[in-house]
Amino acid sequence: MKEYVWIMEEEQHMMRLDKCVCMLADDISRTRVQQLIEEGKAQVNGTVRKCNFKVKKGDEVCFSIPDNEELQVLPEDIPLDIRYEDADVIVVNKPRGMVVHPANGNPDGTLVNALLYHCKDLSGINGVLRPGIVHRIDKDTSGLIVVAKNDQAHAALSAQLKDKTLYRVYHALLHGVLEHDYGTIDAPIGRDEKDRQKMTVTAVNSKEARTHFRVLERFSAYTLVECRLETGRTHQIRVHMQYIKHPVVGDMKYAMRRTIQTGGQLLHACELRFVHPTTKETITVQAEEPDIFQNVLQTLREEKR
Repeated sequence: MKEYVWIMEEEQHMMRLDKCVCMLADDISRTRVQQLIEEGKAQVNGTVRKCNFKVKKGDEVCFSIPDNEELQVLPEDIPLDIRYEDADVIVVNKPRGMVVHPANGNPDGTLVNALLYHCKDLSGINGVLRPGIVHRIDKDTSGLIVVAKNDQAHAALSAQLKDKTLYRVYHALLHGVLEHDYGTIDAPIGRDEKDRQKMTVTAVNSKEARTHFRVLERFSAYTLVECRLETGRTHQIRVHMQYIKHPVVGDMKYAMRRTIQTGGQLLHACELRFVHPTTKETITVQAEEPDIFQNVLQTLREEKR
């Protein structure tokens, strides 16, 4: 059990309890904070209060976070679209909707569960819950992810990720028509203070983030772009595209527009390029967009005729 005790100051006066706790315990999402408050895990001056309770200067707020139940990660016979594999690495084309690794709320059905069934052994550098995982892509993003089968391969790939030589290319369908054929978005990304489950472009507690884009095709109200990541921040492409007022189609966290029935965001990791940890060869792996993505593009192309 992790417990916090705070004495409210002037800046917290008349603030909602849930917002106050989110501000002071910035390592937990707002949704989780609200859930715990509703479960009675927050007290103000010794009395359990609800999310909308307004705290006052001088109030004592106690907030408790129960210990997470230890997750047991088990192999699962889940089909994998393997695009490259040898004794050191495996590259998988992850479907949209699949979570990369187990966590509270997603204990099974993940890419890691499937990999453990297929590979039997993965790198242990990232621990029990993320074996072999060098980098991640969002649940609603489809496409290529490289996984290490041993610690040596993991260390080599992580070094390439750090020095920006692990080449990652995405295709994204964006709202609106981009004027420029190519460009670079250089804007730092950090946690959104108003919604802890979202990221945003901000100078506060942020990290550098750069996304290079190139227009592949323009439609009447949309643009298909190729994006290359120089850095790998959480939700980077989605946040950067929202920042330039051209959010990813189908992104219900950052776009909130329902102009095309997509069933999810049209963002796909289409190419990976890295130096093999053992052979030192340059390995390039590609994966076409999933059917739903291709069908939307086909419809837009027919409308142009």
